[in-house]
Amino acid sequence: MGEAVNLPFSLHRLFEPRAPLFFLKPLDQLPYEKNLPSYTGIGHLVHKFENPADTPAAVYIPSRLEIRAKKRQADESRHASELETATAAWHPKENPNATSDPFKTLFISNLSYDTTEESLKREMEEYGSIKQIHIVRNTQTSKPRGYAFVEFEHERDMKDAYKQADGRKVDGRRIVVDFERGRTIKEWKPRRLGGGVGLPRQNPKDAAKADGVHSIVPQRARSRSRSRSPERRYDDRRDDRRDDRRDDRRDDRRDDRDRDRDRDSRDRYSDRDRYSDRDRHSDRDRYSDRDRSDRDRSDRDRSDRDRDRDRYDRDRYDRR
Repeated sequence: MGEAVNLPFSLHRLFEPRAPLFFLKPLDQLPYEKNLPSYTGIGHLVHKFENPADTPAAVYIPSRLEIRAKKRQADESRHASELETATAAWHPKENPNATSDPFKTLFISNLSYDTTEESLKREMEEYGSIKQIHIVRNTQTSKPRGYAFVEFEHERDMKDAYKQADGRKVDGRRIVVDFERGRTIKEWKPRRLGGGVGLPRQNPKDAAKADGVHSIVPQRARSRSRSRSPERRYDDRRDDRRDDRRDDRRDDRRDDRDRDRDRDSRDRYSDRDRYSDRDRHSDRDRYSDRDRSDRDRSDRDRSDRDRDRDRYDRDRYDRR
């Protein structure tokens, strides 16, 4: 505290000793000072327990996954019953708005909502004379749904349109064409009834089971033609487009690899030439330096020998 004497009063108070703590009497004895009863058994309390036979069953609370699975199963069963009812009520051959001959009818999808029968007829008349065009509309709002059915006068015209009109742009959109499947393929169902073309949306594993539908060939009962079916041509055309895209990508990758390989080979050859020139020059310089040093050494030795010979001759002459 000798150094803290000269501090100001505000700081000097920080170094003052505190007052001693007040003594408080303990409220209770310590555990080891108490006289407590010893531990006993529970035999005298068994008669107070509940009888297991009278115990109510435990309330089971399902987990979140079980609740979702149960809800999904209920939705699937309800949807299956609705599909069964709708499938039983679906009769494509009894549709009053359908065309007269399904084997001359072309299905067109991905249509613009602004497309009319007149504009679609102008586009399809390039493949043959048209008998009827039916654009499917909403039954409540009468707005087009984006697909239509076109019936040609001749079946060959429908086949030509099937092969050539796919991907054609009509009113700013590229259409997708196909033959009518509802009345030409047995047991065919639209997508809203669990059928359709393509993979299912929710369960892709079931696509293998429905793969046999794509191999069905729509033909007339009296037709024995050996020509390839439109269904098969559709699949082949899709496979050909996929193969062409794959080949183009493979060619692009091959060109990139060849270009990189040529660049690497040019760099490697240029480096090799540069190193070979450097080694050649270094070897030439080294050999030239070595030859020059050897020549200088031989000249020096020759001059030393001549000098010694002259000295020997002079000494011998002096001794005479």
